[in-house]
Amino acid sequence: MMRNGNALRLLAYAFAAVDHGSLRQAARALRVRESSVSRNVVKLEQLLEMQLFERDVRGVRLTEAGRAWTEVVRTHFEGLQEAFRDTARDNRDAKTVRIGLCAIAGGEFLKRLIDRFRKSCPDVSLAIEDIPREQCLAAVYRRRFDIVFAPSLGTVTSCCAEMLCRERVFVLMPAGHPLTERRVVTWADLADMQLLVPVGTIGPLLDFHMLEGILAEGCRPTVKMCKPGQATVIFNVQLGQGVTLAGESFAQTVAIDATAWRPLDGHNSLCSIKAFWLETNPKRAVLRLIGLARKMANTIPRPEHLRSACVRDRLDRRP
Repeated sequence: MMRNGNALRLLAYAFAAVDHGSLRQAARALRVRESSVSRNVVKLEQLLEMQLFERDVRGVRLTEAGRAWTEVVRTHFEGLQEAFRDTARDNRDAKTVRIGLCAIAGGEFLKRLIDRFRKSCPDVSLAIEDIPREQCLAAVYRRRFDIVFAPSLGTVTSCCAEMLCRERVFVLMPAGHPLTERRVVTWADLADMQLLVPVGTIGPLLDFHMLEGILAEGCRPTVKMCKPGQATVIFNVQLGQGVTLAGESFAQTVAIDATAWRPLDGHNSLCSIKAFWLETNPKRAVLRLIGLARKMANTIPRPEHLRSACVRDRLDRRP
């Protein structure tokens, strides 16, 4: 039976060939000889009894069977790599909390939380990175991050999840739009309008998946997906091509030329921020951060427009 190290090496050579489309370029990236890459790719194909690549003078490309196989295996391979990297980290990692942010809402809450944590745990370092919404749960499960703050991700069973705060949804519209004369707007006001949604990037604007739980029945605006993302959405709003949405903490701190922010009112006018982490995470600092977040969530003053909403909705799956 092949040892784990040998299996990982074969996979590393194969995926390098996939990424570079050339055995020579893969060898340069791995800092080995081209013959070594070729030999190990052949070994993997023999082990699988499957031809992964078609080869010609221009390089290599996946066969149809090879493409289907790599799509399934790559996620597991990257997870194993991350697991080995985690194991190899030195003891200093215990003093570092890795935080993933998909900060679609709750920006002010998260800022205060991190400020307070730094003051209460000055010996702990924080490594904070953005993360796309669709990668949040996998990043926690694979321990790429100790904790992720993100909007609702549906039913969660792979880790602990807890709602910390909610805030109002704001509409960004072009300056001079008739709705700018109103103090607040409703979903009914947005009926038949074009709602611009960024895709393919991360950031503060509300994404399409989150809208599934927000849009009111019977008064849905037309949704238009915008690539590559936020900049395109904002520019189109400035041109009068539609409106977009964001959380209150973003709307009240970011002024955009030729546009105006107006708060949504009524049913489904709130967005939320949740924490996701593994119950088996051994770091005490993570538990301190979660405890501080819970304490803050319990003491948030509820503004007039949130009095009918629960500021903190416990979703911990533990009995």
